[in-house]
Amino acid sequence: MRAGLTRRVAVALGAALVLSGPAAAQDKKVLKAVMHSGLRITDPIITTAYIARNHGYMIYDTLFATDERFEIKPQMVKDFSVSDDKLTYTFTLRDGLKFHDGAPVTAEDCIASLQRWGKRDGMGQKLMEYTASLKAVDDKTFTLTLKQPYGLVLASLGKPSSNVPFIMPKRIAETPADRNVPEEIGSGPFRFVKAEFQPGLKVVYEKNPDYVPRAEPPSWLAGGKLAKLDRVEWINIPDYQTAVNALINGEIDYIEQPPHDFLDILKGAKGVVINNYNPLGFSGMVRMNWLNPPFDNPKIRQAVLHAVNQQDYLDAQIGNPDYMQPCLAMFVCGTPNATDAGAPMKPDLAKAKQLLKEGGYDGRPVVIMQPTDLAIVAPLGPVTAQALRAIGMKVDLQSMDWQTLVGRRAKQDPVDQGGWNIFHTTWVNADMLNPIANVGVNAKGKVGGWFGWAEDAEIEKLRDAYARETDPAKQKAIAAEVQTRAYAVATYFPTGQYTSPLAVRSSLKGILQGPAPVFWNIEKQ
Repeated sequence: MRAGLTRRVAVALGAALVLSGPAAAQDKKVLKAVMHSGLRITDPIITTAYIARNHGYMIYDTLFATDERFEIKPQMVKDFSVSDDKLTYTFTLRDGLKFHDGAPVTAEDCIASLQRWGKRDGMGQKLMEYTASLKAVDDKTFTLTLKQPYGLVLASLGKPSSNVPFIMPKRIAETPADRNVPEEIGSGPFRFVKAEFQPGLKVVYEKNPDYVPRAEPPSWLAGGKLAKLDRVEWINIPDYQTAVNALINGEIDYIEQPPHDFLDILKGAKGVVINNYNPLGFSGMVRMNWLNPPFDNPKIRQAVLHAVNQQDYLDAQIGNPDYMQPCLAMFVCGTPNATDAGAPMKPDLAKAKQLLKEGGYDGRPVVIMQPTDLAIVAPLGPVTAQALRAIGMKVDLQSMDWQTLVGRRAKQDPVDQGGWNIFHTTWVNADMLNPIANVGVNAKGKVGGWFGWAEDAEIEKLRDAYARETDPAKQKAIAAEVQTRAYAVATYFPTGQYTSPLAVRSSLKGILQGPAPVFWNIEKQ
């Protein structure tokens, strides 16, 4: 009891120190937000972690963006054209684009940024496979020439979530794609205040006075990005009770992902509102590492799929049926590519045990990485651990903070050298809508694959076919084939869909809907 009290007091004192800041913090144009995780990795290209993506939207801009109708709109691009043979796209930048260091944004910056993004992102990789060249015509114009027609060019350049093709200065974009950028210089509506950056604890952004927004009204991630706040502070308060109290007391303005069991309290609090900014929602994922035993064996991966139960995950993670939905569609229920093709419709422990035996499971412990500071993901690991123990597997559930997990999951090392077997994550559903965007069905393996490094030539052939197809009905059929194969080889298991609203002070107006929390258009009254 005393140890718990001491810890809570320490957390509260730490939060008080963070919440107290310069006199400017009392200005009504300063917004204090508790995000879902502390920011340590500041490069939104080398990681799919959403806190890095959110940081990217603060300081970078994009060539195209997705609006609320899922249409791709020009953002940094003024206008573009496509040749009659559908092979050459010509892009011209808007006037007035300037990086935070004062340098103008040029075609060469865009090319270098796209090339770097194309080495890391699933849609970017596929686009680059079809790209013959990226060439500057002049300072503000460049061309993208394809080897053959490809139907997802604009969808790739305007993809709304991780990894987003943010534009950086050429000198920074030339950083190797597996290393964090040395500087945080963008051309977006806010500037990164490096002098006040405390990794994992506090991030500060200031309004970019040189930013020239588009004239169109904002819609999702498209349109005018008008910064109406002078300063935004992201404060990491890992104890959610402390964060909730701070919001109710008006010490902070915004909690990105309040745990669902706090929502009823927040709904009843004076001066607090709940904002379901992302009605398309989120999905969870169990990801196994194909490189390390025992999950280098397909039968043992299949055993996991037959052992786990979506409802168990949703009950542990969300608990409130108003915010959750079982869904075995890898490409999101309620969308054009939704299907239950290939999915194990219910747990079958006898079959799981048989597959474990056929796969020759040798009793080695399975290392499951579990984040302690990310409330929406933390409950998933224990559910998997219980399911695996129920079929006779040994489990080593290792606790760590989310940013440590994000770093460790990139390691391809054996388990006894710092590697891993299973981790869990969640995705905005905008990232999961098709076989190209959904990294869970990326099957490129160790080179070009996503963490877990699934490798399957049949899936990659089907993904190529989807990328080339322009008929929606045929795309849907191919997506069903991809999902069937993905379940057959067990690239991952979806843990269900849910919504996760913001909790904010009622003084905040203009919060935009979309798949990522953004801070332009917000006013603090």
